[in-house]
Amino acid sequence: MTRVAWRWLGTDLRLLTEAQVKRLLLSEVTIYKRRDITVRLHQRLCALRAKRERAEVLKAIGKP
Repeated sequence: MTRVAWRWLGTDLRLLTEAQVKRLLLSEVTIYKRRDITVRLHQRLCALRAKRERAEVLKAIGKP
């Protein structure tokens, strides 16, 4: 996995899927170990996960 640049996070992170962000986070935690980028990737992953879970809950109650 390529090393993530801080500037790239600000511009292109929003274009990635939940799975892609999870993969980047895992590589950051296991290989590069940079605190600030790990925190930013985790924040984005949590936002994407919350959006997905909220849609699932609303679909379950019949309110998409």
